[in-house]
Amino acid sequence: MKIRIKGNSIRLRLTKSEVATFCDKGQCQETVIFGNRRLTYSLVDKEGIETLEATYAGDTITVYITRNAKDTWLASDRVGYSNVVDSNSPDQLSILVEKDFICMDDSLEDQSDNYPNPKL
Repeated sequence: MKIRIKGNSIRLRLTKSEVATFCDKGQCQETVIFGNRRLTYSLVDKEGIETLEATYAGDTITVYITRNAKDTWLASDRVGYSNVVDSNSPDQLSILVEKDFICMDDSLEDQSDNYPNPKL
């Protein structure tokens, strides 16, 4: 799972196997180690919510997604989910969770587990 943070936006991109793991277990998680510190980011299903939510606590970014998304995302053609949190605030947070497609350029990273790019 990849994370992209820019300004007040967070984007998580999941490969095919990561979407399958998330849909099976209800969560997917990665950790980046900075010396003796860790930054963990995860996608977790949550019952009782209607759209994406996010928290940041204890060096962990958690994006919550609806239980319905967990139950249906793998078998659907839906690319992703998005939400803007605190939309009435100038400090609103934009959240995007999406399937990771094969890049259109000559990327050096392994993309064998990415979704086929519909533009290729």
